[in-house]
Formats: sequence, structure tokens, C-alpha cells
Amino acid sequence: MFPLNCALAVALLTTPSEQIESAATADHYSYLRPTLQKVAIAWEILDPREVRYVLTRAEDFPADLKLLRRRQRELADAPPLHDSTRFPQRSLINELLSFNRTYRQHLDSRQALDPTGRWDLHEALQEADRLYQIWDTVRDARCDYYYVTVRRQALKKLREAIGPHSYYAGSLPPHVPVWRFARID
Repeated sequence: MFPLNCALAVALLTTPSEQIESAATADHYSYLRPTLQKVAIAWEILDPREVRYVLTRAEDFPADLKLLRRRQRELADAPPLHDSTRFPQRSLINELLSFNRTYRQHLDSRQALDPTGRWDLHEALQEADRLYQIWDTVRDARCDYYYVTVRRQALKKLREAIGPHSYYAGSLPPHVPVWRFARID
């Protein structure tokens, strides 16, 4: 990568996406395609697996460039992909989410049998669902076969859901509302 090519690629990727390039522009910048791809991969707005079909055809250049510009704008404040390593492995998350769904089914069946505690059970169901959503987002972030952009969106959503302090500490809430469990002495 030549420094000037890199600077041009950065300029093209950061230009507002409302500006549409024509096919003539695509021909003019065809020599920048590999550099654009490398910069987009480095910025984690393009998955390495997408290189086969993004910015490869001249007639798709304007649409592909618009796509990358939109991703750059949407993911500008998203955490980097390596942040996902601070959270549990996907296999463990699957087990925790399975337990969450089993617990939710238990609460749902209890709700039909216990009309007096209906409000408490309703709150517990909502808490279980909220915790499921958080852990499902963590699972998306840890899913290796998802594109890097999807995983970064999940990290962004997770940071918003649990707050920056908990996110950067790697501190996740429990997978079920354990505060609802009765203590047996």
C-alpha cells in the first residue's frame, strides 16, 4: 500500500455516503480497490470473507462504496472485535441460555397455577427475557462465523445494554434473575 493510495482510500471511505459515484468514477479509482479493501478490513467494516465480492466489479463500485461508507458511519463508535474475547465462549453461553429458557418455561407454567403471585411471576418473566436478550447479544459477539460487522454491532448493543463500566470490566449480569431464587437453609 502506497501512502497516497491509503490516504485516497481513507478519503473515499469517509466521504458522506450521500455523494454517489458514477461508473466513470469507478473506472477512475479501480487501482484503489485492493487498498480500499485492506483499509476497510483494518477498520473492521469489511469482513475478510467479503473481499471476494465487495469492490470487485466496476459496475458495483458505487453501491459497494456506499455500503462501506454506511458501515463506517454506523460502526464508528462500536467497540473493536477483540473486545469479544473478554466474554465467555459461545458454547458456555448456549448452555446458560438453555437454562434461561427452561427457567422461563417454569415461571410460565407457575403463572397458570398461581393466580395470587401473578404480578411477581410476570416481573420475573420480564427479567428472564431481558437477561436472555443480553446473553444472546454476547453470543452474537462471540460467534466466529458471523461477519465482523455483525459481531461489532452486537458489541455496541451489549455496551449500551449493560453500560460502559460493566462492559469494559467484562462484568455481565447473571443469565437468570438469581435474586428471585429462594434460599434453602
